[in-house]
Amino acid sequence: MRVLFGGVPAAGHLFPLIPLAHALRDAGHEVVVTSLDGAESLVADLPFACPAPGVDWRRTIRSLGAARLPVEMARTVETNSADREAFVALAALVNGEVAESVAAFASSWRPDLVVYEYLFPAAAAAATLLGVPAVRHDLGFTDIAPLHAVMTKHMAVPMGEVLSLDVAPPSMVGGTSRGWPLRPGAYTGTGVVPPRSGPRISVTLGTVPPKVGGFSTLDRVVTAAASVPAEFVLVMGDMDISSLGDLPPNVTPCGWVPWDALVRTSDAVIHHGGSGTALAALACGVPQLVLPDGSDRFAAASAVHSRGAGIEARGADVDAELISRLLTDAELLAASREVAAEIAEMPSVAAVARRLEGLVACQPTGT
Repeated sequence: MRVLFGGVPAAGHLFPLIPLAHALRDAGHEVVVTSLDGAESLVADLPFACPAPGVDWRRTIRSLGAARLPVEMARTVETNSADREAFVALAALVNGEVAESVAAFASSWRPDLVVYEYLFPAAAAAATLLGVPAVRHDLGFTDIAPLHAVMTKHMAVPMGEVLSLDVAPPSMVGGTSRGWPLRPGAYTGTGVVPPRSGPRISVTLGTVPPKVGGFSTLDRVVTAAASVPAEFVLVMGDMDISSLGDLPPNVTPCGWVPWDALVRTSDAVIHHGGSGTALAALACGVPQLVLPDGSDRFAAASAVHSRGAGIEARGADVDAELISRLLTDAELLAASREVAAEIAEMPSVAAVARRLEGLVACQPTGT
């Protein structure tokens, strides 16, 4: 069968789709990833299609939002996109602009199944047009169903019912899966993990938050790290962190390093609240300090904190004592390991791939 994957051009939205795409490809199926400009470098070794070249995701959100939904635009800016109902309304405007192009590509490629993440419902609209199943690959802890309804309301294209894949451990979202359960995982790129020399805490604030809010939080983490008896691996991609000045001797900056592989060598992590980042730590059973500042990162931070697998804090709260708790608090470690065991029992991408094969096989012929 042919499977079309769709998502916006952001690592946190495309990377989680890649393991399932790989599983389907490994099972002998043909897959293509569709997105907008800038996604070419985010789809690993998978075929890529950009049906609407020239559409810049972030710039178009700002321009269309200011012109058509100024109230939602103001709410989005004020909350740094943490007001998800307002933000997804803006995202729907971009999807409306590219829906025809996405549908045209899908009509020419003729997928049997469409898998997409929630900020790219143009892919679901294409599935509706073709009469094939659409499956929403959810990303973390936010309940996507009501947000999907908001996006549908703002898109002037028909969109049928969709199934969903839920990667959140059930104990962290009310005890039950909100769709077909899928063990969380994500492609995190390539690179060399530095050798470990002692207790290790890995740190990342993602690629977006530092650009938005500067390096004040990171500076507090680095300053506090100097007084913690552990090595810190600082993962900041290709961003220039020279403004931080000389780093303490126990802080090692790295470029792009596979986050999941790094976490497996770590005793704890400090991060911004990206759902994939949090789920990787949970899967490895290591405590985490989550420092959210916008978008859906507050949802991840709250879920981790409420489950007892980590600490939610603000940048101003960071000090050596808080960070040291990650290495000494037995309850944090126990809860983290409980969630890791729960994740290990969730269906693998291979199992879900087989279930999707069955879904397509059950479709009436001629669709």
